Amino acid sequence: MATTYEKERTLQGQIAPRIEQDIPGVEVLAVELASPDRFVVYVDHPEGVDHALCVRVTDSLRDYLREYTIDVSSPGVERPLRKPEHFARVGGRRVALRTSAPLDGRSKFKGEVQEAGPDAVTLSVDGTTVDIPYELIVRSNLIDER
Repeated sequence: MATTYEKERTLQGQIAPRIEQDIPGVEVLAVELASPDRFVVYVDHPEGVDHALCVRVTDSLRDYLREYTIDVSSPGVERPLRKPEHFARVGGRRVALRTSAPLDGRSKFKGEVQEAGPDAVTLSVDGTTVDIPYELIVRSNLIDER
């Protein structure tokens, strides 16, 4: 049986290319399962995310409505981060991150993004530098420090 994170990766791999091709300028930041029959698609667009864009994304995913309830959302202030380019945009800022397997005995991290390399993000966590391979990241969000 696939884990929640494996299902999310499968959905992300199916949904992101479709939406990004169907709706020019839209980037799918993340697909997260909210429950076994509901997922949230986080999207961004250079001109912002409004209700009309969310409707277009939902319409593009109409065939998924047989199995899932679909929510479409803007990234918000605690935007999801999954890809190297996402982490590169937030260098020097704090993130919360969860991995699929423990690294140095832990799977949850909060720290400052030091570097977004091609294979791993480097965080400063409690005064220690930690390299976290992107393939192990199952959830990661910017921490709102307002």
